[in-house]
Amino acid sequence: MVTVDSVSFYRPFWLCMRVLVPTFFKDSPRPVQLYVMVLHGLVTLCFPLHLVLHLVVHHPSPADLLKNLTMSLTCVACSLKHVAHLYHLPEIVEIESLIGQLDKFISSEEEHRYYQDYVHCNAKRFTRCLYISFGLVYLSVYLIFLFGVIVQILTGTWGILYPAYFPFNIEDNRGMAAVALAYQVVCILVEGIQGLGNDTYTPLTLCLLAGHLQLWAIRMAQLGFSEEKNDSNHHLLRDYIEQHKLLMRFHQLICQTISEVQLVQLGGCGATLCIIVSYVLFFVGDAIALVYYMVFFGVVCVQLFPSCYFASEVTHEVQNLPYSIFSSRWYDQSKEHRFDLLVFTEMTLRSRGRVIKAGGLIELNLNAFYATLKMAYSLFAVVVRVKGI
Repeated sequence: MVTVDSVSFYRPFWLCMRVLVPTFFKDSPRPVQLYVMVLHGLVTLCFPLHLVLHLVVHHPSPADLLKNLTMSLTCVACSLKHVAHLYHLPEIVEIESLIGQLDKFISSEEEHRYYQDYVHCNAKRFTRCLYISFGLVYLSVYLIFLFGVIVQILTGTWGILYPAYFPFNIEDNRGMAAVALAYQVVCILVEGIQGLGNDTYTPLTLCLLAGHLQLWAIRMAQLGFSEEKNDSNHHLLRDYIEQHKLLMRFHQLICQTISEVQLVQLGGCGATLCIIVSYVLFFVGDAIALVYYMVFFGVVCVQLFPSCYFASEVTHEVQNLPYSIFSSRWYDQSKEHRFDLLVFTEMTLRSRGRVIKAGGLIELNLNAFYATLKMAYSLFAVVVRVKGI
């Protein structure tokens, strides 16, 4: 049988974290600490701030307003999600340890087949789709930016990628304009690394949790149907109860680690989708920009949908746990076995109400995804009415 290693799916996430926060992994020298402080000061804090300040200070035209809001909201949401992940990194490490322990419990051929056909396949499909979408967006972004930079070099005029506020004059000073342009290019690259880490963790972890819940249910439903003696079955029951504790700890930790992230995700994605559609409808006139924003629209949906889908899967699996216990061959077991199983079933029935909530307010499931799209449409309808269309 193939060795199960779910933790390997987190390698891109930890690679992003090693680039962004190397101080988390080991005692770091002063230059590395300074690097982390400067990076998060200039990118995580100042980059979205200088985009938002432009809206307050310069009062841009409607076209610049929507164009700036598209990137501003995305960057603000990205920074907030990144900070939330940094705060919960110890819990994320514990979750990874739990996943490693749960992988070791996969033993039967049916469990291995389910893991390969569903858990591994879904996780691989999601990560591949995410990496392709990020690659398309950032490839198109940098091709457009590279074309713009070449034009600026040939014409001798320097400008910035996105309308933004700078505390120095970039209109009359070519040197400062070049510095501002380089700053935005580097920040967008770093924001991309942050975004990749943000959008990888939640759906992937929910996918693995749903998979391990179902694997435990398969294991539990087979209890008593083998030729093992009653004492062996009772011992297995106690082992499965301990595994269930690990799963519930896993569930508790993921509720803590993604709560703030998903609240920002839902609000940010809804507003961003509305702004993208409004900007494309009212102001985009060339094909290149249209393709870019349509891809951007798709990427925003890719950011939101997997989390909602896998959260629905987790809720479904948690609610089905008592049924898997009842499906075991409990009626042929000892009195002590039946008593422990009865108590255990009561515990799982009480845990059926466990749901994952964004910010402790919004239940995370497919209904939340559809509600976000409806919110985006409602905001868009308001914009259309204001424009008088």
